[in-house]
Amino acid sequence: MQGAVINVLWLQSGGCGGCSMSLLCADGADFPGQLAAAGVRLLWHPSLSMASGDEVLALLDDGRAGRVAVDVLCVEGAILRGPGGSGRFHLLAGSGRPMMDWVRELAAVARHVVAVGSCAAWGGVSAAGANATEACGLQYENARPGGLLGTDFRARGGLPVINVAGCPTHPGWVIDTLAALAADALHADDLDPLARPRFYADQLVHHGCTRNEYYEFKASAEKPGDLGCLMEHLGCKGTQAHADCNARPWNGQGSCTRGGYACISCTEPGFQDPGHAFHRTPKLAGIPIGLPTDMPKAWFVALASLSKSATPRRVRSNATADHLVVPPAIKPTRLK
Repeated sequence: MQGAVINVLWLQSGGCGGCSMSLLCADGADFPGQLAAAGVRLLWHPSLSMASGDEVLALLDDGRAGRVAVDVLCVEGAILRGPGGSGRFHLLAGSGRPMMDWVRELAAVARHVVAVGSCAAWGGVSAAGANATEACGLQYENARPGGLLGTDFRARGGLPVINVAGCPTHPGWVIDTLAALAADALHADDLDPLARPRFYADQLVHHGCTRNEYYEFKASAEKPGDLGCLMEHLGCKGTQAHADCNARPWNGQGSCTRGGYACISCTEPGFQDPGHAFHRTPKLAGIPIGLPTDMPKAWFVALASLSKSATPRRVRSNATADHLVVPPAIKPTRLK
């Protein structure tokens, strides 16, 4: 790629490859053109590059030895440290060495390190349940700092691991992060307390949700397919999850809530083990436990009661239907 500014090396560890699949669904049809325009040269990606076998091992050797500049090391998937911390559950094919050793050595020479997806960031689904594979993130183990590289790790550029969390992560978040790094426009102040890029992590999934009118009146869906708010009964955590999924729809038009699925807060550490069924909202004395992150419980209860008493018939009727039953009234606004 002529005129490339930064070299990006992409490794896949313990995961499903879904973040790469998501990236290939980026809005722009010319994905290589998007990277080139941003000043990004893809040194190697296991699904997108032609090189394999000895060619790749030679490239990785050149990278860790400094013969090839690794400006950005992207890691997708959790680090599998088992059994017993040996890392031998995941050997890099052809090398006979654990993937975690390659990641550790390449991270030591990279200018920036990016965890692509929640598995690479926190351990994610790969670390669910008993975590028999000893999966962890690059710099976190669920919400606990540490992971493979340790709390104090800083890449040569001075930043900790940049956690582009999500399951899978949004293609725009990956492209925008790489573009910002290429432009030297991503700094410590641009990361939130969990080292996620603030351009998406300072938003909530709730922002821009097409079900917000139902939320405002606490007109709730009661079963899958209903049009109402998914928070009260069906497990939605959109008021707690840090992401701009509804302000920046996937592929220009979609999101989990727009498709009728509750937000499971997949950008947050530990989302994979919520302690309850994903499609059910846990409650205490009839009050949802998962309230909005920055709203006192007493306020929420008071406002919810008031909102429900003021719910228009249209909103109440549509909330528990799978299609629009009562359309908005046609009424002059009388605005001058």
